[in-house]
Formats: sequence, C-alpha cells, structure tokens
Amino acid sequence: MHLLSASCVCALLVAALLHRASSLETINGLYGGTLVIPCNTGAIKAEDILITKWKYDKGDGLAGDLLVKQRDQNTSIIANDEYKGRVSMAANFSLLLSDARLTDQRTFTCMVVAGANIVEYPVNIVVYKTPTELKISDKAEELEIGKPTKLATCVAAEANPAANITWLKNNTPLVADGDGTSIHASVLVDPITGLSTTSSVLEYSAKKEDTNAEFTCRTVEDDLVSQPVTFTITYSTENVVLQVTAVDPLVEGDNLTLKCVADGNPAPTSFNFHLKGEVVKVENANTYTITNVTRDTSGEYKCSLVDNPTMEASEEVVVKYLDVILSPSGTVVKNAGETLDLGLHIDSSEATKVSWTKDNFKLNKEPKFTKVTYSDAGRYECDVTMGLLNQKASFELVVEGAPVIRQLSKQRGDDGQHKVLVCEAEGSPKPSVSWSINGTSLDESPFINGKITHRIKVVPTANLTVSCTVSNDFGMDTRTINVSSLFEDVRVAKQGQTDGDQTRLVVGVVVGLLVAAVVLGLAYWVYMKKSKQGSWKTGEKENGSSEEEKKLEEKVEENSQKAEV
Repeated sequence: MHLLSASCVCALLVAALLHRASSLETINGLYGGTLVIPCNTGAIKAEDILITKWKYDKGDGLAGDLLVKQRDQNTSIIANDEYKGRVSMAANFSLLLSDARLTDQRTFTCMVVAGANIVEYPVNIVVYKTPTELKISDKAEELEIGKPTKLATCVAAEANPAANITWLKNNTPLVADGDGTSIHASVLVDPITGLSTTSSVLEYSAKKEDTNAEFTCRTVEDDLVSQPVTFTITYSTENVVLQVTAVDPLVEGDNLTLKCVADGNPAPTSFNFHLKGEVVKVENANTYTITNVTRDTSGEYKCSLVDNPTMEASEEVVVKYLDVILSPSGTVVKNAGETLDLGLHIDSSEATKVSWTKDNFKLNKEPKFTKVTYSDAGRYECDVTMGLLNQKASFELVVEGAPVIRQLSKQRGDDGQHKVLVCEAEGSPKPSVSWSINGTSLDESPFINGKITHRIKVVPTANLTVSCTVSNDFGMDTRTINVSSLFEDVRVAKQGQTDGDQTRLVVGVVVGLLVAAVVLGLAYWVYMKKSKQGSWKTGEKENGSSEEEKKLEEKVEENSQKAEV
C-alpha cells in the first residue's frame, strides 16, 4: 500500500467539485473523556468512498490535518501537534479524540472523496466538566438577629462552563432582595486548564426562627448540592415561661418541679424562683423541685431572670386533697335492738360522690341503724370519689343477742313414711340447735345475718310432744309442737272413710225395723178384728182370746225393742 502524494491529493481537490454540508452539527463531550465525532452519517455509502480525511480549524483561517484513510488501506495519522497520539478513526469513519480538553472546543471537519465529488462534514465540539467539588467555606461563627452578616462562601471548583450557584434554607431557594439577603458571585478561570471556579458569598440577616435551620448551596447545571450547615443564632431573651411538671392529679405527698424556660440564645443560666413569699436563686440550672407537697403548697409561683427581674412568668399550682373519716370504724359490736349512730366526715378540694356497699353488694343509700337487727350484721364500706381520686372507709357490724325461735313447724315427708320438723331461729353468735327427740338430720342452713334453719326427719310411732331448743352465750329459747303417730294418722284416715258407710247402714236398718213394726201392727189389728168376729160367730170364750192377745202383744213389744237396738 502506498499513500497518495500531497500533490496528487491537491490535484484531485482542484479537479473535483467541492461540496460542504448545509448545517453545522454540535457534539457535546465530557472533559477528560473520548470524543466520538461522526463523519458522513451514512449520506455516502462506505463502498463508494475513496478517501476520508479529518482536519480541524486552527483559527485565523488556517486548518490542521489529523489523519487520512484511502480505500483498502490503513489509516495514516498525519497530526504532529497537540493531537498527535490522541486521534484515531473508527470503522464508520468517525474521529476518536481521547483526553478531551477545553482547547478541543473548535470545529472538526471530515472530508470524503467519492468518485468525482468531495463532501465536507464540519462538526462543532463543546466540552463540559462538572465541578470537582461543591462545598461551603468561611462559615460565620454565629449570627445576630437583625444584623446582616456574611454567612458563608459556596465554591464550585474547576467546571466548564462556569457553574451558577443558588443558596437554599431548609431546601427553599433564597432570593437576593437587597434587604436581609444578598448574594455575590465571582468566576476565576485557570489560565492553564481553562476551567472556571465559581464563588458565591451569602450575606444574611438572621431571624429567631433560623435557629437550627439548614443552609445549603446548589449548582443549577448539574444539580449538585453541598453538605448542609447550621449556625448559632444569638438574641436576647424576649419571653419567659414557667412550666410545672407533676403527676395528674397533684395530691398531697407528691413532688412537683418548677422549670423556668427563657427563649434567649445563649439561654440564661440563673433564675429566681418566687415560692409564695420566698425567693430562691438557682444558678447553672433552670429547675426547682418541691418535695412532699401539702394542701398548703397550693398557690401562685413565679420565676424571673436574675439579671432582669422584669422578665418573669407565673403559674398557679393546685394540690388536690381528699380526707374521709368514718365513725365508727373497725369492728363494731351491738346488741340486737340497740341504736348505731353513723358519721361520715369528708374534707376535699372539690365536690365528691359517695357510694355504699354491704358485703360487696351495692346499697341504694347510706345505711341507717335506728334499732339494729341480726340482718344488719355485715361489712359496710363507703367509697368517696373526687375526679381521679378516691378514698374508702369501712366497718364491720356484729349484732349479738340471745336466740329466739321464730317458727317451729312440721311437714309430712313426700313418701308418707316420715315427718320433717323445721326449727327457724335468730341469734348471734350462732346458736346451737337441739331436739327432744332423736331423728335423722337432714340439713342445717348457713348462718347468715343471724338466722339459722334446722331440719330433722323423724318416724313417730306414737303421738309425741317435741321441743326445739336454741342456745348461745346470751341465753336460750324453747318451743314445742305436737306430732301424731304415723299409725294414728292412718287409723283416723281410715275411720273417717268408714264412718260414713256405717252411718248410712244404721239409718237403713232403723228404717227397715220401723217399716216392719208398722206391718206387724197392722197385721195384729187385722187379726184381732177377725178373732173377735170369729168368737162372736163360734161362741168361743173370751179368756182364750185374751191369752192369745197377750202373747201377741209380747211378741210385738219384743220386735219393737230389737228395732230400737
């Protein structure tokens, strides 16, 4: 392979018709990277290209040659200046320019020879570089409210083109207004690299709310953001607040802490606490604790600055209290029928509510004891509430007395084979129960409110008089009841059933005898009549007739006696 001589190339250029692309293309590249500068972009087919040559604009109308390639031959690099060793050609005829520099921002031209035509494709190069760093420096020690102060300087170093810097407070852009905010920017260009360093100075008049505010700076082109910085804002105390820290509700025996909070910066370190006529100075702290408060602790408290007593704050402290005294208390012993005077005294800081229970069952009202009974015995408790506070007081009422039998009764068993005797009594302490007859104990009820019920099962074989006796340390009581035999009950029941039948039988017999007597009398009368008539007819003696008549009368009298029996 042989390269064309310079004279041949010149001849071809003179002989050929020269064409230039109608528009200038711009390629952006990164500083220090490899630029890929396109040629032809497919306007002429690769197989039609005879020669491809790259050159660049040196200025003042001069051009510098970079490289040339003939068909079927290798690329020949002809650059002998700053581009020597930095240029090469890609397979698609693009120019590859390594280690891009700001001096590369010029026009590079690709000249293509195809047949009798020569076409040029000029490309303009722009090299970009992001800042090597973006940071805030020259930070102010502190800012005084209302006083314009140079806050800091933001630097965007070695960029191309020069960076534009904006300031932000809590991510909100700051705008120079000539009043409280001023921003001054400057650019310094490195004479060797041509890179620009932008510096932006922020002057700012701080406000109280700028305490703990975060300031940052940012580049507009690359959206780079610096690390945030904060500043100490100094200002005099304008407000003082007294804070009371305590449990809620604050009651006697608790502790409370007074805290004096001032908004100055630096904050005051010494305070006066006004404790109901007493002034206590506290240094290097802003709190004061009162231990074991009482109801007398209630009142107005103040705190103020030591160096400015007119700066003060006050707060009202209320100690709540609830005292409950129940009389009597503990265990109260009364005899049945006695009077119990109940007294409840409440001393409280607010209105209260009172509820009562007896043996853990709620009562509708306060108990009254005009004459105590056994049923009044039990544990009484009152619950006094005042908001979240409550107090309880209680007493145990014991009612004592000699036992009394309230009822003694008898019942027939369900099977009819036994009887149940029931003895109900009152008394306290619990009375013992005894019977005058042996029997089987069915059950004994629990001893509640001084009452007890005792049952026994008996099988009486004869009529009995049974007594129930109850007794305790205070006395005794006895009551009797008649209990009939089970057999007597059966006989009486049967007798009651047969007496009716016997009565009806006797009445029937008597009626029958009377009827028979009447019949016999009538027969006797007929007979006598006939007898008299016969004697008259036959002429019999009257004596014989008299004997017969006498016998007949005796017979009638005998039958009449039988009828009466």
